[in-house]
Amino acid sequence: MFKKISLTSIMVLLLTACSIKEAKKQESAFIVMKTPTIKFADMGFIYDSGSKIKVEVYATGQPLVDLEINTQNICLSLMKCMEKKDFNKEVLSEAYPDTLLENIFRGKPIFEAKNLEKKEGGFVQKISKAEVYEISYSVVSTQRVFRDTINKIVIKVREQ
Repeated sequence: MFKKISLTSIMVLLLTACSIKEAKKQESAFIVMKTPTIKFADMGFIYDSGSKIKVEVYATGQPLVDLEINTQNICLSLMKCMEKKDFNKEVLSEAYPDTLLENIFRGKPIFEAKNLEKKEGGFVQKISKAEVYEISYSVVSTQRVFRDTINKIVIKVREQ
């Protein structure tokens, strides 16, 4: 009897250890990302497993962009994997914090919640640094909009 229980326990442990980690949160959304180096706007999915975020954007049913953000890197199908700081420097702005992009896709405050104003159904942030960035960021209801007028960057996520 003890052998059967231990064998069953070992099998369960082995099978669950090898299973794929499911996303804690999954959402379909219309995703827009316009920077000086990258431009796309289409329907996609955002998968959040806690330790990483995966964003898949499709055009006419075909994969267009695959973006993965983990604790150290940002991997974009159009480019090689880069450390967050390098990604910001090459694609966004080197003045941005490393966590900016993941916080936008998670709908969380940016820049350590600087200038956060609570609104009905979310919040708004206006953050600026002379001649470096002029940011307007809002998370209200099912829409997140990040806009930096100095660096000409727009990121929008509208949940479907």
